[in-house]
Amino acid sequence: MGALTVLLALLSALGNGAASVLQRRAAMEQERELPEAGRGGVGQALRHLLRLLRRPYWLAGGAAIVVSAVAQVGALSVGRLSVVQPLLVSELLFTLVVGSLVFHRRPGGRTWLAFVMLAAGLALFLVAADPSHGRATARNGLWLPAGVVLVVVVGALVLVARALRGAARAATLGCATAVGFAYTAALIKEFTGRFGGGVAAVFTGWPLYAVCLVGLFSFLLLQSTLRAGTLAASQPALTLGDALVSIALGWVLFGERVELGLRLLPEAVGIALMAAGIVGLTRSPAMAEGWDADATGAAAPPTARRVPGGGSPP
Repeated sequence: MGALTVLLALLSALGNGAASVLQRRAAMEQERELPEAGRGGVGQALRHLLRLLRRPYWLAGGAAIVVSAVAQVGALSVGRLSVVQPLLVSELLFTLVVGSLVFHRRPGGRTWLAFVMLAAGLALFLVAADPSHGRATARNGLWLPAGVVLVVVVGALVLVARALRGAARAATLGCATAVGFAYTAALIKEFTGRFGGGVAAVFTGWPLYAVCLVGLFSFLLLQSTLRAGTLAASQPALTLGDALVSIALGWVLFGERVELGLRLLPEAVGIALMAAGIVGLTRSPAMAEGWDADATGAAAPPTARRVPGGGSPP
């Protein structure tokens, strides 16, 4: 696990976390000013997006996405898909830090403990699993069946989300978005693996245009996810789903393997720690009790900011 890969992956995670917070604030501001925004069909969704383009927070989030994308391309060009994408789970930590500044909410000790558990579990899992390098590009004939399966999965999740409301809807859309981002990352890995063929091979090959198409769809799906509910509901499903689907795609497409045998125990402990950290995060006062509900950043009344159990105010 090279230091450059880790550094670029963490920079990508920072960009993703900042983008989620900034664009969530823009979406909340627009929902407050225009309650009907985002309702209706495709035309209404496009008008919603055009309104967002005029909001500084949304544009700042867009810039963060560009930084994240460049860093992710760099990480995938020198590292493994099954390493880079799990490292993006650290996006949750960056989401908390940036969100605490943007939404003017100070997380309590339980929230930070949950993130320590999540980070420790991620580190333990990656060290124990030690994913192999695999191939630079996928084996022939695998992209089409993998794409069909993932399209069916995303379509099913979107249909289920239409029947849900609130946190359940945000979590389901977060899972769908995670699949889209994981597939985009796999396509980026294929794209960067063809750099050795020269400029002509890069720009005449299909991976570049598939990355643009799938990436754009995933980006638009993310906007629906951010409008559907709070970050506490969508972020865990989005980030962990991305990591798990990416590990599977790394194995199926690129032949990347994780160590098993005696390492199953520390891997299981790492997964358990990550799960405990996610559960603790979603139940923490900082994120579960309207952490990002006030898009204007205005201070809540003193009585509303008291935390049961004597914890720090969110």
